[in-house]
Amino acid sequence: MKHAEVRESLLSKQNELEDRLGRITQHLTKPGNQDWSEQAQERENDEVLEAIGQEAKHELINISAALRRIDEDAYEICDSCGESIPQARLLAMPYTQYCIGCAEKQQG
Repeated sequence: MKHAEVRESLLSKQNELEDRLGRITQHLTKPGNQDWSEQAQERENDEVLEAIGQEAKHELINISAALRRIDEDAYEICDSCGESIPQARLLAMPYTQYCIGCAEKQQG
């Protein structure tokens, strides 16, 4: 796996997520509607946007960690067991830090 290509892909995703977070923040900080029923709908929408924003923040943390692992030449190494992470897993989830076995243990 070519780390330069992975780095570029991760940086592109990072920029996309940072842009998305900026738009979410801008939307969440704008003044609300004066109509009470509209305010209720806006609040529901804001809750969805906040959840999307939290997911984006989590993904940004994972991307930053993957970029750090690339810099440290440890990108393909599982943080838990120290074994190699299969290429197929890294292609599917380029910011993963665990092999499949360790990821399953983390969830379970």
